[in-house]
Amino acid sequence: MRKLLAVEAAMWRNLFAWMLRRPVPLKEGEMAYTYHGVVKPILGVFIGLSAVEIPIFDLIVREVVPWGPARWIVLALGVWGLLWMIGFAAGLRRHPHLVGDDGIRVRLGNGVDFTIPWADVVSVSKRYRSLPSNKSVQVVDGVKHIVMAGQTSVDIERADAGDVRIYVDDPDGFVAAARARQPEPA
Repeated sequence: MRKLLAVEAAMWRNLFAWMLRRPVPLKEGEMAYTYHGVVKPILGVFIGLSAVEIPIFDLIVREVVPWGPARWIVLALGVWGLLWMIGFAAGLRRHPHLVGDDGIRVRLGNGVDFTIPWADVVSVSKRYRSLPSNKSVQVVDGVKHIVMAGQTSVDIERADAGDVRIYVDDPDGFVAAARARQPEPA
């Protein structure tokens, strides 16, 4: 229950930050790289359909269900669902991957957030991969995949831990920024 409440609170924070047009918080010298471009059209369709379904369900419930409060319950659930999806989309925008002085910060909405320090990074390279599952986080043969729409676009090879593969909208820019910050081997 605690996790569900945390997800719900995060959606509302993201929604309000997006409505207030708050910029993505970045430390000095950090560069942000989005990963939601591949799902943006799908999210747009779902949000649009949710907006259209609210008045349709309101009409149906008003004409078919004789119990008056049912209309308000369905209306409240429809509006909540629409706002929740907008908050989810805003969360993807507000929590991009980051390349900074501390290392590579890997994120996926509010659910995934960890930093790979530069000392652990062996190499960063562009490579598109498709995975058989659309699960957001997958571990295959010791490699952690942070997946968007069933794919990854950047491989991060680590020295002692398993490699990490992530999806980035601009893999060329991400790889160039990471290589520019990566310390020279001793």
